[in-house]
Amino acid sequence: MRFEAWEPIYESILAAFGYPRDGDERARDAIAQYATPFDLDRLDCAGSTVAIVGAAPSLEAEIDRVADADLIFAASTAGDVVREAGYDLDLLVTDLDKNPETAVTLSQEGTPVAAHAHGDNLALVEEWTPRCDQAHVLATTQAEPIPTVYNFGGFTDGDRAAFLADEFGAAALRFVGWDFDDPTVDDAKAAKLRWAERLLQYLERRRDERFGVLDGRREAIDPVDPE
Repeated sequence: MRFEAWEPIYESILAAFGYPRDGDERARDAIAQYATPFDLDRLDCAGSTVAIVGAAPSLEAEIDRVADADLIFAASTAGDVVREAGYDLDLLVTDLDKNPETAVTLSQEGTPVAAHAHGDNLALVEEWTPRCDQAHVLATTQAEPIPTVYNFGGFTDGDRAAFLADEFGAAALRFVGWDFDDPTVDDAKAAKLRWAERLLQYLERRRDERFGVLDGRREAIDPVDPE
C-alpha cells in the first residue's frame, strides 16, 4: 500500500486518538538506527492462503484452523500460542509491548519479525530492537516510511499482519483467534479494535474479498473512506 493512499487514514487515526505525528516519527527514526534493508521476497505470499492469527482468548480453541494454511502471520502473543501448538510461524508482527523476548528469539532463529515503532513504544524499541538479529527484522512505521523502515498499512498488530499479507500477494486471508468484542481488554484497546475492524473492512473492499471475521458486523461498521 502506497503511503499516499495510507496517509489520509493515518491522519484520521491520529485525530481519533490524539496521537502526535512527531512521536511516531521519532520512534521510526529510532528503529532506523538498527534496521537493515529487508529482503521482501522472503514474505512472498503469491497464491497462498495466509492465516492471520490474533491473540483473542478464543485462539487456543481454534488454533488448529491454521493447520492447512500455506503461511502463518501472527500478531504479538498469538505467535507464542502458534509455536506452543507445534506450528511453524512465518512472520511475527509486534510492537514489542507484550512478548519482546519472543521477537528476539524468533529473529535469532531466522524467523522474520515485523517490529513496529510508534510514539508509545520508543523505550521498547530502544531496549529490544538491538537484541534482535537485524537480518530477520522488518522494521515498520505507521508514519511516512524511510529507507529500511517500511509502511504497508495497518494500525494494530493484527490488522497490520493482514495488510502485510495483502501487500505480498496473498490469495486469501484466514482470520484465526480474533474477537472485536474481547471483554478482557481495556477501553483503549477496545477503541483500537474498532479501528482494526474498520481497516479490515477497508481491506476487504480493496481485495474484493469477504472476510468471515466481519460476518454479522459489516453493516454496522463505520467505513473508512480515504478518497
